[in-house]
Amino acid sequence: MIRRVGLLGGSFNPAHRGHRHVTLAAIRALDLDEAWWLVSPGNPLKPRRGMAPFAARVASARRMARRAPIRASAIEQRLHTRYTVDTLRVLQRRFPKIRFIWIMGADNLAQFHVWKDWRTIARTMPIAVIARPGYDGRALAAPAMGWLRRFRRPARQASDWTEWSVPALVLLRFRPDPTSATQLRAADPGWYKHGAESLSLAHPAN
Repeated sequence: MIRRVGLLGGSFNPAHRGHRHVTLAAIRALDLDEAWWLVSPGNPLKPRRGMAPFAARVASARRMARRAPIRASAIEQRLHTRYTVDTLRVLQRRFPKIRFIWIMGADNLAQFHVWKDWRTIARTMPIAVIARPGYDGRALAAPAMGWLRRFRRPARQASDWTEWSVPALVLLRFRPDPTSATQLRAADPGWYKHGAESLSLAHPAN
């Protein structure tokens, strides 16, 4: 039985209801069995300053994913993969009975062209881009979109993504959630210190 899984990478610094909202919407639109949140040990494109400890970010993601078909995973740390392209290759080898689709926000599409081997990522699995207020114009005008535009599929066909040949891109639009990790950190810069001493990475399913 082939399972359909969406992959959403990020710092989750911290995870919040906006992550959950957009992931659940993507699960419905793409007809997924579940989604995996890949908590990044260290995003090469983000500054380290202000980044909470990895254990705290994983714990916040797992709390936010409770009682939902979402699995918050520390697998990138265990695999010692630094770049998305390497993580996706390993996941496909390890889970041959799972069909994966990469999910990212429009803010990431806007800078996708600076990701390592971004064309290889696009040739590895389909990509679903979630509209994000303030970023959609830049995303559509981005260098990567100039290349990907020819591979765009209609949103009404989103649930058929397992039948697509790659590269394949679908743009999805949901009612936005205004929650922002930046705003949450500004309101509580030490959010990760609340019980952080007892946080553990142990989780047999991830």
